Amino acid sequence: MIVQPQPMEHICPCGSGATYGNCCAPYHQQLRAAPTPEALMRSRYSAFVLCCFDYLEATHHPDYRHGLTAAVLAEGPHPHWLSLQVLESSQQVNHGTVLFKAWFETDTGLDAIYELSNFQWVNGQWFYTEGEQYQVQLPKRNDLCICGSGRKFKHCCIRLVK
Repeated sequence: MIVQPQPMEHICPCGSGATYGNCCAPYHQQLRAAPTPEALMRSRYSAFVLCCFDYLEATHHPDYRHGLTAAVLAEGPHPHWLSLQVLESSQQVNHGTVLFKAWFETDTGLDAIYELSNFQWVNGQWFYTEGEQYQVQLPKRNDLCICGSGRKFKHCCIRLVK
């Protein structure tokens, strides 16, 4: 279920720089499986942005869902997603990890999910299992903005800090 369809020619929300049609759309449409843990992480971030909750359920390993379903994910409220920063990723034969920050805005201000996510390769497909979350630090005023604009934080998204 895609609640907010993304035109195929728009830049993909995952931050790869590719168009959505050449990046995460084939995964969301289940035309092919993500080939790496990082590709799955990026496609899952895009799925959160675009409210593709069926995809999020389908790529979450069943043993780790703990009652999480597409319907539960759809309930909301949903944040306004700003950007994904993949800090590092690794892949072994049947296991992979991705360290990332996913920045978002809610009514309470700017925040991020800072997580080391774990992935398992099962029957020819990568699945998200679980992650370890860390405390995120807000950018300093003169850092580049987290939204990817190329501007300094103080001239861009600092207004979201409450």
